[in-house]
Amino acid sequence: MLITINPETPQKRLIQRVVERLREGGVIAYPTDTTYGIGCDIFNKRAVKKIYQIKQRDLRKPFSFICADLSDAANYAQVSNFAFRIMKRHLPGPYTFVLEASRIVPESLVTKQKTVGIRIPECPIALEIVRELGHPLVTTSANVSGAETYHDASEIEDTLGRQLDYVADGGILRGDPSSVVSLVGDKLEVLREGSGELSWIHQL
Repeated sequence: MLITINPETPQKRLIQRVVERLREGGVIAYPTDTTYGIGCDIFNKRAVKKIYQIKQRDLRKPFSFICADLSDAANYAQVSNFAFRIMKRHLPGPYTFVLEASRIVPESLVTKQKTVGIRIPECPIALEIVRELGHPLVTTSANVSGAETYHDASEIEDTLGRQLDYVADGGILRGDPSSVVSLVGDKLEVLREGSGELSWIHQL
């Protein structure tokens, strides 16, 4: 079901409607500051499994997740002083930062290296959903693995809508997926170049 939400000032009643479904185990598509994502409550195993099925994704490849802010992120990852300085400077923004996972992160979202990918996008809709939900939201691009990424919510509704509970329409998005940067062991490593500008890495 397509649901149009104001991208600048999301309507609280619509956010609450989406979050209510997430708490019931729903799976949604929603905008970020890069592309549309597919997500669910990170603590709902059945919903996470459904996203793997929608994506046709290898179960050995964990998803990243969206946190409300840096304080929230510190509950789910080992954020050193070095990592905190980097993340504070660049978040909210189009980056996924890889860090060592804390013990409360569900096993399905932790890599073999015991790391997690964390996003704090500069997107009011995504952040309001996470804040209302009270804990992180799975994030992965709204497409089948290896297929074209959609920029329009109506395209997602047409192709994946039957498998989703809501498609939150926040307008046309033209970004590439987020840049992925590892901060594990206080060492910077670019794992994927995407929307986030990376020249600052060479200035450190």
